[in-house]
Amino acid sequence: MTGLDPDYGGTPLDFEELDALLPEVAEAIGGPVSKAAVYELEQAYEDEVREAFVQRAADGDIPLEDLLSDWTLRDLHARLYENIWTWSGVYRQRELSIGIDPAQIAVELRSTLENLLYRWQHTEDWTAAQLAIATHAESVRIHPFVDGNGRSTRLLADLVLLAARGDDDPPAVFDWDVDKLAYIAALRRFDQVRDPSELADLVDLLFIDDDED
Repeated sequence: MTGLDPDYGGTPLDFEELDALLPEVAEAIGGPVSKAAVYELEQAYEDEVREAFVQRAADGDIPLEDLLSDWTLRDLHARLYENIWTWSGVYRQRELSIGIDPAQIAVELRSTLENLLYRWQHTEDWTAAQLAIATHAESVRIHPFVDGNGRSTRLLADLVLLAARGDDDPPAVFDWDVDKLAYIAALRRFDQVRDPSELADLVDLLFIDDDED
């Protein structure tokens, strides 16, 4: 899920990508700017943001009500990419082959996350992992940003998992290192049936204490 394809490293950014890169980043990297160089920067910033937010969520400092909101996802996306890309934290303005109509993104994302919160608060058939993975899947379905949807929504899912866990449950995040084809197929089936069980079973958990040892 997180590694580079073998032929990815030396591939230069195309014109559109280069145009969206912050000028100081392109200058610091030097030319030609490769996808691998940008990926390494993205990974470094993601590690910093993830560490800070996961710790806060594990400590119970971020309420679930705040996490299941459109502004939190935008904030996470902005923090992940604000030092690299001009489109950080900005909803996409053009249609893509995936995702919904750009004009509907703001309303759809807000209502979807609010519905997930309402369901969690008024039913008892989902586990915390199922709620969290549904948050990821629904957000990916909407595809609110030009790029970085996977990283930002996976991080959001990890935070939701931490915030929604029971008092006796040890803190854990998802192990996103899964079979990519199986993962994409499960996402597509979720879009059809809105049942997070398959995805929750596919993506294992990493208990934070164990992962840090």
